[in-house]
Amino acid sequence: MKIALLGYGTVARGVAALIEKNSDIIKNRFGDKLDINLVYVKSKKDDCPYTQTSNFEDILNSDCDVVCELMGGTTFAYECIKKALEKGKHVITANKALLAYYRYDIENMLKPNQYFGYEASVAGGVPIIKIIKEGLSANKFINIKGILNGTSNYILTKMQNEGLSYEIALKQAQELGYAEADPTLDINGMDAAHKLTILASLAYGVNIKPEDILVQGIDKISNDDFYFAKEFDYCIKLLAIAKQDGDNVELRVNPTMIDKGSILANVSNSMNAILVKDNALGDSLYYGAGAGGIQTASAVLSDLMEIVDIKNRKMLGYKTCPRLNLVNIDEICTKYYLRLIVDDKIGVLKEITSLMSNNEISIDSLMQRPSKNQSRVIFITTHMANEKQIKKVLQELKSQDFVKGDINLIRIEE
Repeated sequence: MKIALLGYGTVARGVAALIEKNSDIIKNRFGDKLDINLVYVKSKKDDCPYTQTSNFEDILNSDCDVVCELMGGTTFAYECIKKALEKGKHVITANKALLAYYRYDIENMLKPNQYFGYEASVAGGVPIIKIIKEGLSANKFINIKGILNGTSNYILTKMQNEGLSYEIALKQAQELGYAEADPTLDINGMDAAHKLTILASLAYGVNIKPEDILVQGIDKISNDDFYFAKEFDYCIKLLAIAKQDGDNVELRVNPTMIDKGSILANVSNSMNAILVKDNALGDSLYYGAGAGGIQTASAVLSDLMEIVDIKNRKMLGYKTCPRLNLVNIDEICTKYYLRLIVDDKIGVLKEITSLMSNNEISIDSLMQRPSKNQSRVIFITTHMANEKQIKKVLQELKSQDFVKGDINLIRIEE
């Protein structure tokens, strides 16, 4: 399948890199490969290895199957998408601002069997569009609450956890590349509002623009607000909220005090999360990176895969089975936790540590506490070891007279 990219910024570079990196996986799953054959740029990019053009007509007249709009902006991007659709090409975009204003116009342009993908427009690599549009499509959405802007979430996390001022946290976000030189849309709530209008269309079928809803940013939040929040076990998050009550839908974006024990309270730094409540599944959480070239590219490629002819794709996911080997159980490596009851007498710990050492298992931590009938409970965690080693140690421990009852083992995953 041939692809034309509009723009060659962070996301477009991520798309190109991911297509190259995952080319074998794509071929195995779908029986087709993706080729970038043309890139539209306003000025030549020295790091772009593909054929470039600054004339959009070249894109329209090319044999590309899909146009990926990754430029940003609204007016010019909309004109490009409109012309591409009129030419019968499939279109994919990551442009939430464009969709906030033109999504229904675009929907009305689509021809039968013409695909328009926009998974990357909300929450970066988190596949929330497909979750709402497909996975939960038969359910009634009671509410959606989301952390949809990584920049504001990073700032609020630093203010809450480290006591940074708003100004210092913002500067830090800019230095790390989470915030633009002009972070206005992030901190005033409009970026999240753009995304919320898209989710609201999917969940409730409402044609709402960002200016129609309550939007409040984080620029007035101070350390005094976090002092109060801490005293009452709250944390502060910028939430995008959609709720249905009868025939009414409430949409808003605003800083919100939420219980520090709630699931969204633990979404930190630049991560995104969307908590969806519907009348069948109940609460479900979708969490991940909301920005970044490769992360957002993941969502763009998921739309590209929808366009590839997958009628003959196998039920379990692969058209051509990749050559993967199952790791032998004895070779599985992890860390382990052991709990055993032993006689409370001199030399027991020495025997245990000696057995572990003889089997080349390193102890990470060891604790003990009294038990009943002159016994002690021993708790051990190990460094990395394999199943063959741990099985041998368990057999040797069980054969010792000082070990009482069963030994409990739990694997540790980090």
